[in-house]
Amino acid sequence: MALRRPLLIVLATLLGVTVVAAPAASASVGDRDRPGYTIVEPVLTPLEADGGPTRVLTGEHRGAGYAIEVPPHWNGELVLWAHGFRGNGPELTVDAPPYGMRERLVAQGYAWAASSYDRNGYDVESGVRSTHELAREFRRLVDRPERTYITGVSMGGHVIARSLEQYPAFYDGALPMCGVLGDHDLFDYFLDYQVTAQALAGVRGYPPGPDYATGALPRIYAGLGLAPGNPAVTTPAAQQLRAATILDSGGPRPGSDASFAFWKDFLFGLGVPNGDPTPVTGLALEPGAVAGNIGTDYEPDSPVDLDAAVQRVPVADERARETRKLNPVAQVFGRPRAPVLTLHDLGDLFVPFSMEQVYAGEVAATGRSELLVQRAIRAAGHCEFSDVEVGTAWDDLVTWVEAGDRPAGDEVTDAETVADPAFGCRFSDVAAYAATPTPGTSRRFFEPCT
Repeated sequence: MALRRPLLIVLATLLGVTVVAAPAASASVGDRDRPGYTIVEPVLTPLEADGGPTRVLTGEHRGAGYAIEVPPHWNGELVLWAHGFRGNGPELTVDAPPYGMRERLVAQGYAWAASSYDRNGYDVESGVRSTHELAREFRRLVDRPERTYITGVSMGGHVIARSLEQYPAFYDGALPMCGVLGDHDLFDYFLDYQVTAQALAGVRGYPPGPDYATGALPRIYAGLGLAPGNPAVTTPAAQQLRAATILDSGGPRPGSDASFAFWKDFLFGLGVPNGDPTPVTGLALEPGAVAGNIGTDYEPDSPVDLDAAVQRVPVADERARETRKLNPVAQVFGRPRAPVLTLHDLGDLFVPFSMEQVYAGEVAATGRSELLVQRAIRAAGHCEFSDVEVGTAWDDLVTWVEAGDRPAGDEVTDAETVADPAFGCRFSDVAAYAATPTPGTSRRFFEPCT
């Protein structure tokens, strides 16, 4: 299946590729590189702000590359950017904040800083540590900020959620977007998709072997009555897979049927060993990794009793998964001590909307729901937000932090509310739906909000 361009863009966000126009990268910093990696420093052209050009600093700190930008009339506050999953490549690269945030922050007087992290892969430990160390380095290079915010996307959302708990007095506000806020639940979800599809197709394909893509996967498609690149979902088996995936990803909600058609082939691709687009597969699906489904209740139970049919997969080392220690797939406990405002696409089936529900439940269990506001956006891509949606969320977070005015949000845990046809309209950018004629724009799966 040829991926549509907007999907490529949002996947680039997850993989840590700059979504905005990227400047050319400089050569490696050579002997300062972390062993096994090459640090590629960004070349950022200073922006013009009120009073002149910004001050741009790039370099390496404790095995990670970084970029810092300070406006000429700095307001004394700092915003940290936490990037998404990079893959397992050997180059450590740095992003500028996308969605027009770089320009917005500079215009508002904020300095921003972004780290490459000191390792690639799905490594939350590296992201938490490198981002915190960069914030401290900022104090040495520039000055001690009066406030420090943290924002980012996808795996960066996981980094943010754990950062708030790892350094509970350090950050003053957070804006995680399309974030992996449910930590291990994301990888359980990836596993669920594969074993449910296999059970419904009558194919036992776990663990996936080297011939999975050419052997098992075609038989799974055939057993389900699905075809790569074809959005049709017509057989009882395929319809039950769709229903199970919708329930597992956040429950019935606007655009969910069309979102399944948009994502189904991509999700099957996550089951291909060592295959593209990401080695998240290795974390989620290889035996003994972080995913498991012992004790999972599968729905719907008709026409096939999924609880009886689905292959059960244990987690090899439960102690490594359920730990308070900071590790590559770190656990999040729902204990923020600063205001958190989130954005999430309703139809995202890569990092699904259920991540918001898991996090809301954890935060409620610790008695801190007053520190969490969540907003649903009516799009099906991963990290598919308009500049207006992100900019509005940022401005509302700042007002919350500075003035104590808690902004409005969506109720994400009530099934009836989430299933309402108008759910997500309140914070979705109406003007963004004018782009629906653009080929591949996922907002076409949603009725425009009025």
